[in-house]
Formats: sequence, C-alpha cells, structure tokens
Amino acid sequence: MTRIDIHAARRRFERAASTCSEASVLAREVERRMAERLDYIKHEPQRVLDAGQGVGDGLRVLRRRYPKAMLLGVDSALALARRAESRQTVLARAMAFAFAPRPHHLCADMVQLPLANTSVGMVWSNLALAWVEEPLAVLREIHRVLEMGGLIMFSTYGPDTLKELKRAFAEADAKPHIHPFIDMHDLGDMLLAAGFADPVMDMEYITLTYAGVDALARDLRNSGQTNVALERSRGLMGRRTWQAMERAYERFRRDGRLPATFEIVYGHAWKVQSHRQTDPGGRDVARIDFMPRRPR
Repeated sequence: MTRIDIHAARRRFERAASTCSEASVLAREVERRMAERLDYIKHEPQRVLDAGQGVGDGLRVLRRRYPKAMLLGVDSALALARRAESRQTVLARAMAFAFAPRPHHLCADMVQLPLANTSVGMVWSNLALAWVEEPLAVLREIHRVLEMGGLIMFSTYGPDTLKELKRAFAEADAKPHIHPFIDMHDLGDMLLAAGFADPVMDMEYITLTYAGVDALARDLRNSGQTNVALERSRGLMGRRTWQAMERAYERFRRDGRLPATFEIVYGHAWKVQSHRQTDPGGRDVARIDFMPRRPR
C-alpha cells in the first residue's frame, strides 16, 4: 500500500484553506448522504467530534442534527481550523444557533487527539481517513476517545476513485499519480482490530463530469486533494506527459463531458464492552455487515 506524505498533505490543505469550500462539491454531497444514514441510527450524543473538519461544513450538519450537543472539530491544517472557527460564528448567527453551545476548533493530528479517554459520544469523519498515514492507528485513537456506547461514522475513498484519470496517466508514464485507496473490506477488518463492534460497511460510486481535464485538476488542487504519495515524482510534470494523459482521457468522454468516478466507502460501528465471540474451535470470530453494492 502506498504511504502518504502527511507533511505534504498538510501543506496542500493549508494552501487550499481559502478555496476548498467552493471546490468541495463532492464532499458536501457525501456529507449529505452520511447525514441521511443517521436517520436510521438511534443515538443522542452529548459531545460530537468532527475528525478532519476542514473548514467546518460538517459541523453545520451536526448542529442541525444535535442542537444541544457540544461540537468539537479537529484538523491537522491550522489554516483550515482557523477558517472553520471564523465561518462557524457567522453560520451560527445566520441559522439561529446563537444560543447553542459554541463549537470548539482544534489543530491536531487525528492519530494523536488532544482529548481524554472516553470523552465524546460520537466521532464523525467525512473523507478524512484517505489522508492519514496509518488508518488503523487513527481508528484506535478514535476508539480511545469514544465513551462506551459511542458511535463512529465515517466516509473515505475506495480503490476505484479517479479510475479514469489513473488509466489515462498509466498510458503517459509509469509513475504513481493517484493514491491506491483502501478497500472497504480492509477497512472493516481495521474497525474490528481497533476494538469496534458490529461494523457496517457500504459503498457507492459518484460520478462528476467536467468540460476537460484542466477543470478536474483545478477542483482537486483547490480542495487540497492532490498526489501526496511518498513514491510520487518530486519534479514538475513535463508538457508531453500531460498532453499524453489528456489524449488518453478523451476516450472516456461521453455527451461532451469527461467523467470522474469516485468510489465512496461508508462505515459505522460502536464501542462496547466486549464483542468478541469464539467458535467451537476456540478461535476469535466477529461479524462485519457489508451492504450490497450500489449500481454505478
């Protein structure tokens, strides 16, 4: 599995602090779909953590859902945490939440949260696990800060994300340009390894369309989501390589638009006292529910 250069990722998100909200159409749509999943879950946490808050859009969704809860937002990019704090004050006034508990914004790595053990009732994380170096370590840290009976709900990218761009680049050169994101089944295993109970995993494909590759690249750059694999090329890409990739990508054009497919993986699980069982042979067994794949 390709490792993430977390320092480069932080720098990219820092630079995108002023543009990521407008460029993150996909993140807002995934956020909406995550919120719909909460309709089927009975849970009323007193404290909710948004892990990887970005500029704080998820906190607005969480405030609507849990108007009396204390909200915490954590992000490793200081510029994003500061922008989230400034935007949240304006949003609270505009949405008549002025008397709700004010969210707290922290700058910290998800793998080392500045929170006490069992201090929050729910952790929400939208498309943030894709940008951490060790997802299992992050899940263990989330398990640590969750209280008993607490819920984790997250989304992240799956391996088919940007498959058209990946194939187009493969015809231009042999260097990695797209991260090999983690498979849904592996994430389910990680939830169990981190100590969570009864993980439920789901995935779907969301396809955005663009007039050209430049427009897609601009959205990715403005949202901070660019190649930060440790194995990436550190030099500037040559014009010939880019043009070869553009020609290869043109084969995917339909109805005058270029598709960009994103595999979105959803997961939720609970922290309980003990969820391990043993089979007749004495081995540990646990159940993961994988929802049927949604059509492309």
